[in-house]
Amino acid sequence: MTSAIKPLIKGRVYIVGDHVDTDVIIPARFLTSYDPALLKLHLFEDLPNKKPYEDGMNIIIAGRNFGCGSSREHAPVAIAAAGFEAVVAQSFARIYWRNSVNGGRPMPVNLGIDITEKLNQGDEITIAYSEGKVILPNGDRYKINPLLPVEREIMEAGGLTEFNRKRMVTA
Repeated sequence: MTSAIKPLIKGRVYIVGDHVDTDVIIPARFLTSYDPALLKLHLFEDLPNKKPYEDGMNIIIAGRNFGCGSSREHAPVAIAAAGFEAVVAQSFARIYWRNSVNGGRPMPVNLGIDITEKLNQGDEITIAYSEGKVILPNGDRYKINPLLPVEREIMEAGGLTEFNRKRMVTA
């Protein structure tokens, strides 16, 4: 697996709201498989007032507490399988954050503020991770709350398994 940290991601946004729980991200009835191709077919299937995401949308924009609910490693897998490279949120549930970092995908981007109302579905934004900024179409820039050093190392390794494998080799 390659690094999940890209210094620059440009893309179209898919906007969800606050408190999007893991059962909305990938409903429990589809957890009989860990196959990413199957999981992506049911991503956000139970999202209230769902607007379908389209091919080419590669950044999720969320409000508060994205990924709350039960521990579900399938959630970040389904999101990545559907082509999303990053989830930008005001805040993340701790369990989703850890599953995303430990799986090495998709990139969680914590802004600490809600930008859902500043964008329209399909708008193009830029995540300049190397600069620590999210840039909106109107030029507004928002500071990214950075990953902890160990989280960054895990993401750069491609996930916790690869991180530990590399540590074992150098130990």
